[in-house]
Amino acid sequence: MPQSLIEIQEEWKSLEQDFQMLQETHKKYLQKLDEISRLQSSCSSSIARQRKKLKEMSSQVNKCTKGSSADDAKTLGNIKEQVKTQEHAFSEMDAFLPKKNGLYLSLVLGNVNVTLLSKQSKFAYKDEYEKFKLYLTVVLLLLSFICFFFVSYRFLDAIFNFLLVWFYCTLTIRESILITNGSRIKGWWVFHHYISAFLSGVMLTWPDGILYQTFRGQFLAYSLYQNFVQCLQYYYQSGCLYRLRTLGERHNMDLTVEGFQSWMWKGLTFLLPFLFFGHFWQLFNSVSLFRMAQLPDCREWQVRVCGACFLILFMGNFFTTLAVVRHKSKSRNQKPKSM
Repeated sequence: MPQSLIEIQEEWKSLEQDFQMLQETHKKYLQKLDEISRLQSSCSSSIARQRKKLKEMSSQVNKCTKGSSADDAKTLGNIKEQVKTQEHAFSEMDAFLPKKNGLYLSLVLGNVNVTLLSKQSKFAYKDEYEKFKLYLTVVLLLLSFICFFFVSYRFLDAIFNFLLVWFYCTLTIRESILITNGSRIKGWWVFHHYISAFLSGVMLTWPDGILYQTFRGQFLAYSLYQNFVQCLQYYYQSGCLYRLRTLGERHNMDLTVEGFQSWMWKGLTFLLPFLFFGHFWQLFNSVSLFRMAQLPDCREWQVRVCGACFLILFMGNFFTTLAVVRHKSKSRNQKPKSM
C-alpha cells in the first residue's frame, strides 16, 4: 500500500474521531439550551409571582402603618425597605431574562428575542452602539461642512438628509434594544430621536426651489454646529461615565445621550452654553420657517411641518435641560443642610 494512502487513512480516522466528539459536544450543547430555556421560564414565572405578592405586601403594610405605634412603625419601615431591595433585585434579574419586545421593536423586528444573556455581550453591544454614534456623527459633520462651504447640489443634500434619516432610525432601534437589556436612557432623549428622524425625512422630501434654497444654508449651518456639539458631548460624557462607573456611582449599561444629564454636573461648566445655544438655534429655525410659511408663494407643506418639528425639539430640549439643571442645583444645595 502506498505511503500516501496510509497517511490519508490515518488522517481520516482522526477526522472521524473529532467528528464524533463534536457530535457529542453539540448534543450536550442542545441539552444545556433546553435546560436554560426551562430555567428562564421558571425564573420569569417566579419573579412574576413574587412581584404580585410584594404588591399585596406593600398594600398591607400601608394599611397597618396608619395608627400604628412607634415600634410597629419601625418594623413596618424595615419591611418597606426590604420590599424595595427585592424590587431592585428583580429588576437586575430581569435584565438577563428574555422578555417581550415593546411596540416599536415588535413592529420593526417582530417577536425576535433581543435580550443579551451575558454581561460581556451587553457591554460589547453598548460599546458598539457608542462607536457607531460617534463615527456617524463625524461623517455627518464632514458632509455638512462640505455641503455648506464647497458644494451646492440638491443631490448631495438629499444624500445628507437620507443619511440623517437612516442614522436616527438606526439609533431608535439600537436604543430600544439597549433599554430592553438594562440601559437607563428614558423620556425625552428617546423621543428626541423619533422627532429628528421624522424631521430629516421631511427635509429629504422638500423639493428644490426658492424657499428650499433660502433655508438650506441655515439648516446646514445648524447641522454642522449640532454635530460638532454632539462630538464634544460624546468625549465629555464618556469620560464622566468611565470615572463614575469606576467609583460605582453609575450603572454599567448607562449611555452617553444627546442632552444634559444630572451625572454630568461634576466639573461641568463649558457644555451648557453650547447646549443652550443649540436649543435657541432650533427655535430660530422654527420661527424662520413659520415666517416663510406666511409668504404668498409658499406652497410646500414641508415648511410648516419642519417648523413644527424644530419647535417641538426646542421645547423638549430646553425645558428638559432646565429641569435637570434645576433638580441638580437643588440636590447640591440640600447636601450641606443635611450634613
